Amino acid sequence: MLKFNLSQLQKKAYHEIVINWKILTFGIICPLLIFSILAWQVCQADKGFSWDIFILLKIHDTAQPFLDKTAKNITKLGNFEGIMGLLMPIILLLIYQKRRRYLAYLIITILGNTILNIMTKMLFHRVRPYLWESLYYRPQDFSFPSGHAMGSMTLVIALLMLTWGTQWRFLVAIFGSLFVLLIAWTRLYLGVHFPSDILGGWILAIPWTIGMSLLFNLRQLKSNQDVKPSK
Repeated sequence: MLKFNLSQLQKKAYHEIVINWKILTFGIICPLLIFSILAWQVCQADKGFSWDIFILLKIHDTAQPFLDKTAKNITKLGNFEGIMGLLMPIILLLIYQKRRRYLAYLIITILGNTILNIMTKMLFHRVRPYLWESLYYRPQDFSFPSGHAMGSMTLVIALLMLTWGTQWRFLVAIFGSLFVLLIAWTRLYLGVHFPSDILGGWILAIPWTIGMSLLFNLRQLKSNQDVKPSK
């Protein structure tokens, strides 16, 4: 019986790999390779690349009181509390619709993202940039990868996973992209992250969020829901 179960498990695993090989390749393996290359370079240039400094200074040249206030307010949406606040209506909707697996996927992916980000920052312990004096409170944790960039990207990809195949995916893609870029701009404008921190957060969020969707088997779940009974 044990051999039979093991054989069945191996066949199922092989079947899943064959079906999801494109997702595994381009959604998990490739992003992880790119992140590994970037992380290795970050270790060699922990004080920032030349293009990091160039971009930060160019953005700082646009500084003005109105943008200062705007960036400080918007950037709050990218931290854990802000993201959970944005998610609350969706969480309540999923509870009402009794979509437990979607709900578990969303909550565990967001919570796990925060833990993964903290652990990754501790691993690379990159010091945040300090190129100009600022009245904005500078976080005391490490810089790479950006938690705001990673959290916002995780949020958007997770919502895309949940709305894929529906008319809502276009709105999620459009407004989600704007949200991700806006959060990234606030972190650079406030001078608390290098651009490479932002890039690292974005890239790491991709395999994490997509990997969790495979773990929860959202593709099969959505396929089963899309099956219509024959007349």
